[in-house]
Amino acid sequence: MSRETSATLFLEKQGVPFSLHDYEYNPNGGLIGMQAADAIGADPGSVLKTLVVEIDKKQPACVVAPAHQKLNLKKVAALFGGRNARMMNPEKAHELTGYQSGGTSPFGQSSPIPVVLSQDAMGQEAVYINAGHQGFVVRISPADAQRITDAKVADVAAD
Repeated sequence: MSRETSATLFLEKQGVPFSLHDYEYNPNGGLIGMQAADAIGADPGSVLKTLVVEIDKKQPACVVAPAHQKLNLKKVAALFGGRNARMMNPEKAHELTGYQSGGTSPFGQSSPIPVVLSQDAMGQEAVYINAGHQGFVVRISPADAQRITDAKVADVAAD
């Protein structure tokens, strides 16, 4: 697996400090983010999943939230003035971002879409976010991740 992805190239161009971490990706092994946390020895609250959603069937958004949390799609929709949000079809998300399902990153997307970063992630010293391949994450400060993606920070967790 190449350690050079659109995400890592984007991060290098931004000049922010980050480190790369690999883990054994098992699509049938349960929650991927929890697998990653276990494999790299990280607190599950610091390992973030990257999900691509559609608001009101027209507005795409990228949501980055702790892997162990359920997402409240109504909260996400409201952030963009919408009523409903749903997970985007994986093929459509790939076409839009350039990333395969399980390897989606908010960094270096082929067509950048608005990013929402969970407010829960902001309390972490560092977070792990997908680096553009399945089984490949980047460790980065949440403040840097927010700044370089111009992400909205919001509560997106289900109650």
